[in-house]
Amino acid sequence: MALSNRTVFFISDRTGITAETLGRSLITQFDNISFTQVALPFIDTAEKAKELVKKINLIFQTGGLRPILFTTIIQDDVRQIIAKSQGFFIDFVHPFIGSLETELQAKSNHSVGLAHSVQDSTEYHKRIEAVNYALANDDGATIYNYGQADVILMGVSRSGKTPTSLYLAIQFGLRVANYPITEDDMGTHKLPPALASYKKKLLGLTIDPIELHNIRELRRPNSPYANLAQCQKEVAFVDSLYEKEEIPFLSSTHRSIEELATKIMSMMGLKRVMQ
Repeated sequence: MALSNRTVFFISDRTGITAETLGRSLITQFDNISFTQVALPFIDTAEKAKELVKKINLIFQTGGLRPILFTTIIQDDVRQIIAKSQGFFIDFVHPFIGSLETELQAKSNHSVGLAHSVQDSTEYHKRIEAVNYALANDDGATIYNYGQADVILMGVSRSGKTPTSLYLAIQFGLRVANYPITEDDMGTHKLPPALASYKKKLLGLTIDPIELHNIRELRRPNSPYANLAQCQKEVAFVDSLYEKEEIPFLSSTHRSIEELATKIMSMMGLKRVMQ
């Protein structure tokens, strides 16, 4: 039985990506509690912090439950204002900064936004090029640039190819193409001609047919495309093809994009282009 709903704030003086990633990884361990999640990036002045404290305190005073605050605030004055609120304050930065300062025998510069800043123009352009490549080679749109790919994902429609391709491009600067297996490809029981020359770059995605059915129903309700039998047929075909052609593969069922990307890099021996 779900307990009372708790409000969770992911608070940062920059994009908030780190606060959200770490915070969500923690609250997912409490699947019997309902959470209302609110992202609050760019809380970078005392004025913004004071306005936020008013909201935090109001939630506590009206509901009786402290909001949970996951923060990656660097600025001391902003952090101290929020820490004095009536929320449950979890600081992902300062407890570790102090320990590192002791170990390194050096003071940190407390500069905001270094983790997500464009410090190296070469690295930035590699990221942009990788994203552009993923978009241009999404869903079989172009099949003539596969020689440039670091990896080519293949699988049935809605098995997670596109979001995983983009994540690998954005986070690691990898050139990722993806190719959808369709009814036309199923007649030959062989690799599609567009992929045959790039077998060493291929990685297959599979998915539980019921999960695929549920995903497709949201996109095209009551359509032949979403029919459970059709989903079962397509998944059975790609699973058989992967085995026959000895193509490494993994299931996207109940896996986050982050986990998929990490496993793909490990399985294919890939390393991030950007440091």
